[in-house]
Amino acid sequence: MSDTNNIPIHYVSTHEKARELIDAQQTFLISNCGCREHSGHTCQRSRIDVCLMFDPTDCGSGSGIRPITRADALEILAEAQSKKLVARPFRNETRDATSGICFCCDDCCGYFLNPEEVCDKGEMIVATDFLICNDCGICVDFCQFHARAIVDGELVEELEKCYGCGLCATVCPEDCIKIIARA
Repeated sequence: MSDTNNIPIHYVSTHEKARELIDAQQTFLISNCGCREHSGHTCQRSRIDVCLMFDPTDCGSGSGIRPITRADALEILAEAQSKKLVARPFRNETRDATSGICFCCDDCCGYFLNPEEVCDKGEMIVATDFLICNDCGICVDFCQFHARAIVDGELVEELEKCYGCGLCATVCPEDCIKIIARA
């Protein structure tokens, strides 16, 4: 058996992968964001009840846990997509299954605010076609991992910082950013 202490609880996924995780489940619960509750911060990006759980025995750190329907879970995913929240699924205690999904942002999420909190990169990574890119910088504004920047008027990316959430691809007006499998 592997050492579960070396495997982070959270990992990053695209919204499409989050949808696959939801589709594979039968039980759904929602709770308030534990990050916001513990910090006392009022998020400017989304509602507070954005922590989706699949296992009633492995609940998150937030209050207000209540059962919801599959339709409710899909509505939360749709809101996370529209609000540009990062899908961060979390593993169970033994790290052998996914227990739920937190929908996070850089406004209040503990991971983004505390550089010591560890999160696994997702299965995907960006691939940018720089021949099509017009260096508009819209993707930079949505990259919560600081993997994209405009330097001297041109887009640059630091792939080692990319976690594969796919938010940059969803906002690119030139459709020059694709999300591909991480090598």
